[in-house]
Amino acid sequence: MNTKLTLTLDKEIIQKTKSYAKKNNQSLSQLVESYFNNLVKTSESNEKNKISPITKSLSGIIKTKGKVNYKKEVADYLVEKYL
Repeated sequence: MNTKLTLTLDKEIIQKTKSYAKKNNQSLSQLVESYFNNLVKTSESNEKNKISPITKSLSGIIKTKGKVNYKKEVADYLVEKYL
């Protein structure tokens, strides 16, 4: 369902955006809707990828000597476990 939305923007931005939309064969409404969709998807994606407070509190409690190659450590563990 489409709903009308009134925005107040800088006149120069409106002119530039209309020109951009025309060059890309889009209406200004399509351009704004696309921007809003991307904004919401990015926000939702960031929410899904947030580290839980418990995990964050545990981060850094184990001290290691130098850098650890986690991929190698996991691979070595799996080789030892299954072979």
